[in-house]
Amino acid sequence: MLKQRLLTAIILIPLFIFLVLKLSSQAFYLLTAAVVLWGGCEWSAFMGIQQFPRYLIYPAFLILVLFIAYLFPINPILYVTFVWWLIAAYLVIKYPKNAALLANETLQRLMGVLVLVPCWLSINYIRNYPNGIHILLFLFVLIWGADSGAYFAGRQWGKHKLIPLVSPGKTWEGCLGALLTTTIITLCGMMIFKVPFTTWPMALMWALLTVLFSILGDLFESMMKRRVGLKDSGHLLPGHGGILDRIDSLTTAAPIFALGLAISHWI
Repeated sequence: MLKQRLLTAIILIPLFIFLVLKLSSQAFYLLTAAVVLWGGCEWSAFMGIQQFPRYLIYPAFLILVLFIAYLFPINPILYVTFVWWLIAAYLVIKYPKNAALLANETLQRLMGVLVLVPCWLSINYIRNYPNGIHILLFLFVLIWGADSGAYFAGRQWGKHKLIPLVSPGKTWEGCLGALLTTTIITLCGMMIFKVPFTTWPMALMWALLTVLFSILGDLFESMMKRRVGLKDSGHLLPGHGGILDRIDSLTTAAPIFALGLAISHWI
């Protein structure tokens, strides 16, 4: 499994970096929209819909939502998303006591929108920000590094389970590993990009907050899979599962990171 994960990552990471660097803004919007729509197909499985063509209905609905969201100002969407993820944290902590609530089809559709659409908007907002291509790549390095730090710290020292009823493999030690890795990456990034020293505390705080929310995104997807008895959201990526398995951390990290950029720009 680890060999498959590494091989897939070796192929996908350079390809993704190339696309981030070379695609036009419009093409990148379309590429990321395609990823979101594939994620919508996998979200249908969370709603118990796995038969073709029924599982295409939800992504078709998402096309309309993406178009409408594109026309709205980004800042209100980011604030709403921040509140949503606080609610999602409560849902994760309370699982499985809230399993009956999560089975509500209307709520499932709404949660899919709140998970996928703000992520799409945020990634493109970051990329179109001044020096945004480098900032977006930094975000991905931050998330990849935190995931790796959590994985290796959890394997080496993990003893205390984080939320075992949602994700038995995640530990508090893994979380600390993610935060330590985040601190190192952020400090190195600020030195490389020659960020003014006066902004370091705020930048580090927001990077740590971003990674904490990325862990929440991972846990939330694990909760949704556990509710319907799925190990992976799909089988598209060998060793990684589906698209949602690959972007679960990003679904929370991107809006939180984008919110930090929006606030700093306003200040």
